[in-house]
Amino acid sequence: MGKGHAMKENIHFFSQNQTVKKGVDLEKLGQRGRQANEFAELALPILPGFIIDADAAASLGKEKVFEAIRPTVKKIEEIVGKRLGDAANPLLWKIVVSPNLAISNYPTLHNFGLAKDTVEGFASWVGANFAAHEVLFLVRGMLAVEEKIAQVEERAKDLETLHQASIAVSKALGAEKLAKTAAALMDEYAPYLPEGFFASASGQLETALKRVSRLIELDEQDAEDTALLVQPMVYGNYGKGSASGAFFTRDVVSGERRLQGEFYQERFNEIGAVGKDINAIEPAYLKELEKIARKLEDRHKEIRQIRFTVENKKLWLIEQRQVVAKSTQADLKLLLDLCSRKVVDEAFVVQSIAPGRLNEILHPVVNLASVKKLAGVSGGIAGAPGAAIGRVYFSTEALLEAHRNAQQRGEDKRLILVMPATFAEDVKAIEVAQGVLSCEGGYSAHASVVARQYGKVSLVKPEMKIRGKKAVIGDLALAEGDYVTINVPYYGEPQIWAGKADLIEPDPKDSGLLDFIALAKGQMGHFHVRANADSPRDAALALMFGAEGIGLCRTEHMFFNEKRINVIREMILADTREERVKALDKLKPMQRDDFYGLFKTMAGKEVTIRLLDAPLHEFLPHNSGEMDALIAHLGARKGAPKLSKAEIQARCDALAEFNPMLGHRGCRIAVSYPEIYEMQVRAIFEAVYKLQKEKVDVRPEVMIPIVMNAAELKLIVFGKKIEGKTYRGLVDIEEEVRKELGAKPVPFKIGTMIELPAAALGAGEIARYSEFFSFGTNDLTQTTLGISRDDFNTFMPDYSLYDLVEGNPFSVLTPAVKDLVQVAVRRGKLSRPGLVTGLCGEHGANPDNIRFCMEAGLDYVSCSPYQVPLSITAVAQAEIERRAGA
Repeated sequence: MGKGHAMKENIHFFSQNQTVKKGVDLEKLGQRGRQANEFAELALPILPGFIIDADAAASLGKEKVFEAIRPTVKKIEEIVGKRLGDAANPLLWKIVVSPNLAISNYPTLHNFGLAKDTVEGFASWVGANFAAHEVLFLVRGMLAVEEKIAQVEERAKDLETLHQASIAVSKALGAEKLAKTAAALMDEYAPYLPEGFFASASGQLETALKRVSRLIELDEQDAEDTALLVQPMVYGNYGKGSASGAFFTRDVVSGERRLQGEFYQERFNEIGAVGKDINAIEPAYLKELEKIARKLEDRHKEIRQIRFTVENKKLWLIEQRQVVAKSTQADLKLLLDLCSRKVVDEAFVVQSIAPGRLNEILHPVVNLASVKKLAGVSGGIAGAPGAAIGRVYFSTEALLEAHRNAQQRGEDKRLILVMPATFAEDVKAIEVAQGVLSCEGGYSAHASVVARQYGKVSLVKPEMKIRGKKAVIGDLALAEGDYVTINVPYYGEPQIWAGKADLIEPDPKDSGLLDFIALAKGQMGHFHVRANADSPRDAALALMFGAEGIGLCRTEHMFFNEKRINVIREMILADTREERVKALDKLKPMQRDDFYGLFKTMAGKEVTIRLLDAPLHEFLPHNSGEMDALIAHLGARKGAPKLSKAEIQARCDALAEFNPMLGHRGCRIAVSYPEIYEMQVRAIFEAVYKLQKEKVDVRPEVMIPIVMNAAELKLIVFGKKIEGKTYRGLVDIEEEVRKELGAKPVPFKIGTMIELPAAALGAGEIARYSEFFSFGTNDLTQTTLGISRDDFNTFMPDYSLYDLVEGNPFSVLTPAVKDLVQVAVRRGKLSRPGLVTGLCGEHGANPDNIRFCMEAGLDYVSCSPYQVPLSITAVAQAEIERRAGA
């Protein structure tokens, strides 16, 4: 590169009315240079300026820099209305180092042109004290440049001198009122800066550009692709009607299309200045700023932050940048706004939101300003996201009693269940509570799974110690009845605070979530999302969130209701089939009503009812209070033999199992006690045919759990006659109900859960008797890997340390489990080409698992209602990508 004249080819002017010339390699302008040019392309009121591109920025040392930039400087002076070096109204400049990296470590360089012959004129506009501060800002920036150069050139003595000077400047800048004048400060710091630095404005600008160029030259990483952006300075206190401020293009929390920020009337970077709401600025400026905000959102497809200055009643945009700290709701509202105005299409909206971010809208979040004075601890295993506040109770009975008392007295009903671990009988407490705090298990523990189903918060704190009615977590002690706040973010570290914080509650409708779900569903193909739901309330919630049916209704959850639990216990403890049938006859109307509500809520969509799966001992009393209630219930039966507490306890003990997960459960119970499934199937079809009379479209699916071979399923579905014994199949029971009610047939399906490796490998035979497969991947993972989801956290950290497993196998499907799913699908469809397949484990809300399911040929995933929007989003995104790659 030659001197002066040749360098002009590397100088690129821009303004509101002129962009960088076409043909220029924009990469050579650096990130800040490109941003400035983007402003120019939008014809926004930007400060004019110029960019010295990367071909020249690091080699200005021997150039006649001011000679080269003089024509551009004059052009800028005409636009701004001030002159470089003017003694009365001087134009000052800023230099911005513009690498291609998003993060750089270059100093802020402002106020060049503030020299001996211009400082008094500048002070006449802004005041002597402000002028003195600006001299210090100028000095601090140049000292930082000189320090960095001295450091690289290894001039230790100069480096120490410059460092001490920098400390003195920073200390002085902290004072609101300076003791020294601007001119005195120039004299004080001139010895630390290049010779003649304050002699003239033009000389100062040229010197500064050369020294910054030297700094870039010495930077081995940035030297070849770093540019210099040079623009005038404007000030919000420069004459009457001036102002400065910064704002977001919309509310970064609510997403409301209203500017959010502050401005300072006739103030600029002043300590203690009080800002006003940006929407209170003069109407003419507000209108222009709103127009600018819309243009930038349309251009960048995201919320932006904008800095501006009004100098002498003229508006200038200083900077616009990306916003990191913003809510999912704000992004969602922006994207929906852009879509409604055809700026982006629906696919763009769907692809722009990571599925996991929707948790922020679905669950409450803690207002962090409200926890500043609360004692707290961090860490733990996130079981179910969200935030919860409530009084702590250490057992299901204590919590339910506290809830009843609070209802009667009109007191705060917010409660937190604190237990080492939860079991099936604790579901009723989790449903009532705001959240669960436990210390055993992890993401796949019972407490976490149930909490996700009911939209509650769950946190596992392995270090928590529970002694009686007190829990200790580090320095935090919680006694029964104390308030606690739990925060489990989807991203980031969980937190617990002692006391009550404030929560920001979600609103799916106002947040834009429901509109977003509608867009996402429009992008989906055949593959769909169902919900795991056991009640009409959960079903209605799932429908609102876009579910296309129920993929799993866990009927055992229905039995833990206070009015039912002792009836089911009565059935379990019965000595004879006749006694069991009597108890089941009491349960059938309750089950029928349950199924009626589910079917009616999900009219026109499939509802998969899983028949009883849990081991019978899970329903039995687990403490003295429950035992006393059962004794009272059994004693109140008319004509029934009286049982002592010892007899009842003996029968309970006899039902205990060493390994209940692989014990007497699911279809195995049906083989031993067929009357249980008979009652459930009768209840299902009595509800179906009742709704048929009401002209409701019902689509029932009956699912048999924990099947290990085709013979089991064939027996349960079609029955069997052997010498002296008849086992009635489910199809016979349905036909009997239909004939009793005089109803016309309603199409239904009978299928099975694939939860065992044996079932997956035998899928070809099983499919002969099963119209659908539902992969229960929680149990399939346990039985394939031989690990318990409730206990694996005790040794999983060691396995992670040595990279023996990738991630949490109860969150991400392992290769072995995937292989079994693929084998089962392939073999099942060879036997039954129309076989419907789905996944209903907790894995169903993980985007990676969903993509696998789609590729493996499954038809749906089913997850808890609060995870349905996440799964729909993941499915839609995968489908969009598939179409794009087709």
